[in-house]
Amino acid sequence: MKSLMMLWRVVADEFGDMCSVSTTRDCETITRRVRDEGASFVTITLPRFCDDFQKSLSRGRVTRELFQGFTWQSGLPRFLGGFLELIFDRASGQLLNEPNIEAIQAVRQLTLLFGKVQVEPAERRVRATIEGFVECEQEVKIADALRTEGEIQQFQRVSAILWSDVLTRVDYALYREQEGPRVSDPEWPYLRPKHGPGATADRKSGNRKYDFAEWSQRLERTFPYGEYALPNWRYHTRLDRVDFLEPGAERPVRVITVPKTLKAPRIIAIEPSYMQFMQQGVKDLLVQSIREDYLMGRMVGFDDQWRNNHLAMKGSETGNLATLDLSEASDRVSNQLVRAMLHRWPHLFEAVDATRSRRADVPGKGVIRLAKFASMGSALTFPMEAMVFATVVFIGIEKCLARPLSRKDCQVLRKRVRVYGDDIIVPVEFAQSVIASLEAYGFKVNSNKSFLDGKFRESCGREYYAGHDVSVVRARHVVVNDDGWELPSSRRFVQEIESTVALRNRFYLSGLWRTAAWLDDWLRSPLGGWYPTVQVTSVAQWDEPTPRSPVLGRWTVMPLVASSLEHQASSSRYHCLLVRGWVVHSTIPESTVSGVGALLKVLSPRGEPFEDPRHLVRAGRPDAVRTKLRWTPV
Repeated sequence: MKSLMMLWRVVADEFGDMCSVSTTRDCETITRRVRDEGASFVTITLPRFCDDFQKSLSRGRVTRELFQGFTWQSGLPRFLGGFLELIFDRASGQLLNEPNIEAIQAVRQLTLLFGKVQVEPAERRVRATIEGFVECEQEVKIADALRTEGEIQQFQRVSAILWSDVLTRVDYALYREQEGPRVSDPEWPYLRPKHGPGATADRKSGNRKYDFAEWSQRLERTFPYGEYALPNWRYHTRLDRVDFLEPGAERPVRVITVPKTLKAPRIIAIEPSYMQFMQQGVKDLLVQSIREDYLMGRMVGFDDQWRNNHLAMKGSETGNLATLDLSEASDRVSNQLVRAMLHRWPHLFEAVDATRSRRADVPGKGVIRLAKFASMGSALTFPMEAMVFATVVFIGIEKCLARPLSRKDCQVLRKRVRVYGDDIIVPVEFAQSVIASLEAYGFKVNSNKSFLDGKFRESCGREYYAGHDVSVVRARHVVVNDDGWELPSSRRFVQEIESTVALRNRFYLSGLWRTAAWLDDWLRSPLGGWYPTVQVTSVAQWDEPTPRSPVLGRWTVMPLVASSLEHQASSSRYHCLLVRGWVVHSTIPESTVSGVGALLKVLSPRGEPFEDPRHLVRAGRPDAVRTKLRWTPV
């Protein structure tokens, strides 16, 4: 942990100079506790310290039941006390009238820097996560059993107010698919099944996914194999080689864990390839229809997080918007609720039901029947959970209004309500009622990440206090060896080198230039001196910065001067300036496919051309990643 502790001290010293605070005792404390407690101190204990700090900002005071495990001096914890004194009164713990914004960002940065490092957690934590998955499934069944007929009818009525236009459009598109020829019509979307990049329960990858050897009977009734899994009916003889699975013999989703944090892994449910193929098509229909809807296109997002960021900033400034976060969000969406929402649209109802896997193979627990709609891994999970959450949010608003909800009410609130996955933003006056409704329908609101009071707000990875951005930079990948965790010192750690370069660049864009310079010095050794300067094309408030070059280099927002560039040359072919540096190169594995499968892939109405002309020979996720020294445009 030596290099990581050095990085922590550099960040602490830079913030200390900004705020005129001594961080000597803080550095001594973190060194001692990491030596005694290990990496869990910076990955679990310090993030918990930050949760208590954010609660204190929301409540307007520090109380004694918070910051467990840290010594106190008067009314504040001693750790990071110099920064805390610029935010809270030392004697009473009350929030100051004008707390120091840099000090708020310092506390959050120093406690969250290593909170999201992606490493394998201990085996006991993996087992606890699996147990939690099974317990969550039982809780969904209990919530279904306790839900009254009146609650289901209210859910159906409110969902019809919100989603009738969206669902009617998708239902008619699916009706056209089933009842007539598939014709391209700009007025009405049509189904485009495709494969995602991930793994499948039948362990197929790359091009092999297009040779379908299995197809469920449920899927066959709605999406016939001959229409969607064959290039055309000329190849009908392939039907003799397909195993059409009865409902009881269907392949279950394969539940696995993937690294997330040291505290707990992430649960993923891997779908069979034939389910994944059709799920992607139905998902695209839904998402496209929601985006084009005048009402819900503004309130529900799938790839535009900036709206959540903007509303969170406004909420922190005015205090009239609350940000809510849900725990185990996708695993708590009941299939009963999804069926209730879609029951008036028969073609969509059948399509969603046919593409939903009903069972899961859980490590150590065997195959269990699912009451949830789907876990992360299904293409339909994200849109369905967003639609269910938005419906329950407006049920809470309706209860607060104490009268039936109308379409006009929704139009009035379309700029003040936002749902992006499990990140929800609602007006403060409705927040308590919305929380009560979410819990009544079986969801769990994360109190540590939900903010109704005070001036702190958080949504979609950005945090704000009183209109100021206090978001932090997080380390994601480190080298794990026998001596602990370290920053990469060799170019053979490709993912860790790439992550450290990205970490340096995020520090630079956040204004921590001394920390960025320290990382520059560290990276010159593993990169062998080939570490050029790269200009960033966009640093607008809501845009992701984009470098002009793919080279692993240090970003700058300043105009580049040719004479100041390291290892630079001029390209006579492209008439531009080139720099020499390391570029991450991935090797796509060889992936063979039968002639019929290749024809299906090429003729599938994907809507975009294939980028790689050799996609029929190589496909899938890279099986090897390395760095190559190249000349690239600045």
